[in-house]
Amino acid sequence: MTRIHPTAIIEKGATIGEDCEIGPYCHIGPEVILGDRNVLISSVVIMGKSEIGNENRIFSYAVIGTDPQDLKYRGEPTGLKIGDRNIIREFVTINRSNQEGEFTIVGNDNLLMEYVHIAHNCHIGSHCVVANTVQMAGHIIVQDYATIGGLTAIHQFVHIGTYAFVGGASAVKKDIAPYTRGQGNPYKTVGLNTVGLTRRGFSNEAQNAIMKVYKLFYSEGLNTSQALAEVETWSDLTPEQKVFVEFIRKCERGLSR
Repeated sequence: MTRIHPTAIIEKGATIGEDCEIGPYCHIGPEVILGDRNVLISSVVIMGKSEIGNENRIFSYAVIGTDPQDLKYRGEPTGLKIGDRNIIREFVTINRSNQEGEFTIVGNDNLLMEYVHIAHNCHIGSHCVVANTVQMAGHIIVQDYATIGGLTAIHQFVHIGTYAFVGGASAVKKDIAPYTRGQGNPYKTVGLNTVGLTRRGFSNEAQNAIMKVYKLFYSEGLNTSQALAEVETWSDLTPEQKVFVEFIRKCERGLSR
């Protein structure tokens, strides 16, 4: 049975799933679709064309699905999709997309800590950890299992690769390759995220293969085009190496070095 506190406002048209808990002073707009077994602690605001999956836990003063902070936005019916089992802590803000037919997307099993901002058209994968006060501009892509340290600012259109570890208080203006770690303003890549890879069960063989391709792009004195040409001559790339190389092939903002 869904339990709704008497002070909560559920506007006509909103869809509320089964076994949800909606705490005091929450406000849910008329276009919101809320799945099953979600918990809204208190004073949570969900607006716009927002689709929320199942078993999410959303803490006080989170504001989700509001208009994009974009001067080009003219009130179009834009959207937001959030998956399952996310933990969204206090004062997190997640904006809808800035164009009709597009969505801001948050996947499954993510931890978004206090004061995280996810702007319009961002795509956050699954199993990511985003620490306190990380600020994401529009159109950012964060792939699965990435970790972003607190007080980090990320430029619009940046892509952060899977299993990357971004150290706290960084300023990220270029793409960050999968499996890597770094920190700073300007951001500097300093090696592989070996601790994270080990914790996630990557074998020594897999890590050695990643290190081989990492050194080609970061330690051999080659520019990106030269390194891509060299890796084309390799045979039998491992799955991890393919992920690394394909990310760099699609890199549009330049690669964080």
